[in-house]
Amino acid sequence: MRRADYVIKRATFALITIFVAITLNFFLFRVLPGNAVTDLARVPHAGANLKHALTVEFGLDKPKWEQYLVYLKELFHGNMGVSFVNQQPVSHLLLTDLKNTVPMVTVGTLASIVVGVFTGVLAAWRRGSLADHISTNTAIFAYAFPTQWLGLMLLILLSSHLPSNGMTWEFLFSPEPFWQHLADVAQHMILPALTLLLTAYGSYTLVVRTSVLETLGEDYVLTARAKGLPPQRIVWRHAVRNALLPMVTLIALDFGYIVGGALLIEVIFSWPGIGLAMYNAVTQRDYPMLQGGFLILTVSVILLNFISDLVYFRLDPRISE
Repeated sequence: MRRADYVIKRATFALITIFVAITLNFFLFRVLPGNAVTDLARVPHAGANLKHALTVEFGLDKPKWEQYLVYLKELFHGNMGVSFVNQQPVSHLLLTDLKNTVPMVTVGTLASIVVGVFTGVLAAWRRGSLADHISTNTAIFAYAFPTQWLGLMLLILLSSHLPSNGMTWEFLFSPEPFWQHLADVAQHMILPALTLLLTAYGSYTLVVRTSVLETLGEDYVLTARAKGLPPQRIVWRHAVRNALLPMVTLIALDFGYIVGGALLIEVIFSWPGIGLAMYNAVTQRDYPMLQGGFLILTVSVILLNFISDLVYFRLDPRISE
């Protein structure tokens, strides 16, 4: 029963959080001055009649509470609306952007996890040594630098050697063969994925280092040392395995942001993913695109955080006490 109560409690909290996020997601964008029709004021021959017709067509003439009820009703039926700019279903547009975002951010996130765990374990194992100082200080600097600064530095240093714009070469007169297209995408993916790696791996290094140092002082580790086990086996089989519990939430949150995309990175490298789509939607006051994109991001983070809570309970049932 304790397990069922814990799952029900966490699931209820997740559902309430999703509802609050949906409500905030609707109203926050409408607090901003202007709307999708405002830009028409700069277009020649855009008279008051045209602006009024578009306002009615977009449903912006209705009171906010009525727009909110319509939004909830459509969302309940799986309809995220139609983009004000592209006049296409938001779900279709976001799905296309999501297919571009997920591979790039997944590669960068997995690479940051691998590098962060390795350097964190190395720093804890060689505590106080030169390797520890280099790993820790490098992780702190990488974690402290803004994402846009790291992206721009890589752009300046490596743009002459690697593609730095878009997802593929744009000026092709015939379709590429599959493997050639895959190699083209992978080549364009290097700089944005590397930026994501540098942005994210520092947190993993610092968390793993702290956790491993704590477990190295536990009684079972001291017992393993007294038995004469090799240091590598003590570190990886006894210390690291029990030190990775704090990583669960961190990894779950990072994978939640995979769905949302790395907005700044996609803007810097013009990667046609969901982050760039959100940036363009902000500048164009495209409410349905903004609501759909942030809804996907919010729900993915909440669900993955819920999954991490269940994994926590599986690994350590004491957390429900």
